[in-house]
Amino acid sequence: MNSVNWNGIVESLLFAAGDEGLSLKQISAVLEIGEIEAKDKMNEIIQMYNSDPNRGLQVLEIGGTYQLATKKEFAIYLKRLVESPSSTSLSQAALETLAVIAYKQPITRVEIEEIRGVKTERPLQTLTAKALIKEVGRAEGNGRAYLYGTTKEFLDAFGLKDLAELPKLPEQSEDDEFAQNEADLFFDTLKQV
Repeated sequence: MNSVNWNGIVESLLFAAGDEGLSLKQISAVLEIGEIEAKDKMNEIIQMYNSDPNRGLQVLEIGGTYQLATKKEFAIYLKRLVESPSSTSLSQAALETLAVIAYKQPITRVEIEEIRGVKTERPLQTLTAKALIKEVGRAEGNGRAYLYGTTKEFLDAFGLKDLAELPKLPEQSEDDEFAQNEADLFFDTLKQV
């Protein structure tokens, strides 16, 4: 068992856990080792990241969980990335996903995919990174899926005081041209974000 790449396994687990991080108990359970041994491995990994100036990531222990995070000294470059002009427009998939969330919130990823008919993981990541949506809770039932909703930044971006100011969705009617025109108007507004 000495040939196990513990550092690589833990690194991939922390990456997959994202902002939620992993508790020592979770790490211990997944690695099938005791909590003391897991704590020693985490301390070793933290030291490895902190001592290597060529790494852009670090492992932090915050509130009883371990998380992968970027190092503070690279913050200026991350800020440039987020503020770069190429990152300001939204794809058609992101626009559609945002529209579904705006009108149907709180809503799960699976419900969004049922409405759109395609996967929405990437658009959800983009919209979350742009702070237009956020996780607003967990659904009841098996799996307790994340519920998504819009943010204050969404309202600010579209000049809305609250969600009641969203354009009304047309009633189900035979006038599909009217519905398409309304959708086009909404998407034209969204594209300006």
